[in-house]
Amino acid sequence: MITLHTWTTPNGRKPLIMLEELGVPYRIAPVNLAEHAQFRPEFLAISPNNKIPALVDEEADGGPLAMFESGAILTCLAERYGRLLPAQGPARYQVLTWLHWQIGGVGPMFGQLGSFARQGNNADATAHFVQEAERLLGVLEGQLARADYLAGDEYSIADIALYPWIAAANEKLGPQLGETLAGKTALQRWLKLVGERPAVRKAMAWQGMPQG
Repeated sequence: MITLHTWTTPNGRKPLIMLEELGVPYRIAPVNLAEHAQFRPEFLAISPNNKIPALVDEEADGGPLAMFESGAILTCLAERYGRLLPAQGPARYQVLTWLHWQIGGVGPMFGQLGSFARQGNNADATAHFVQEAERLLGVLEGQLARADYLAGDEYSIADIALYPWIAAANEKLGPQLGETLAGKTALQRWLKLVGERPAVRKAMAWQGMPQG
């Protein structure tokens, strides 16, 4: 059995979408960040960086496997089940390129923008992160104007990694990015395409209750 330790953040939803797409048995162990559950010893034993998500696969080759970092979890699951990441060649490297673009760019920049926007007390920092978020959205629009999905013609773990962040921006960063997001026609097409997938809809609807 796979146990996913997670919460209702964009990073926390990534492996949840992946598990739903794979259709494999799993259970959710909620890690309520508002209650600082990420600092509890039992969670730190799995994720020493005190960040969600984390995953424990009791049936992994070689014995139980504990993992943290969403990109590593997505890659591991894709390789184990042979889906959503090409096994080799240029297509594989395109997926990994865009996966790491999300991890290294969209996640940190949008996360910082959200934090400063909520605080509302540092206009210079907010403006900086708005500018960088808009730049990243321009990169994204250009890529999606050339391909159906983030890494090409096929849905992949790169799309799974990105979708919760763009959905959250649409929902929570309207004052900062709403006009920019609305003007990205290729991005809006992709957002609708991915968002209508049953696995994505189910994972995005999860509200923090134990499951499985």
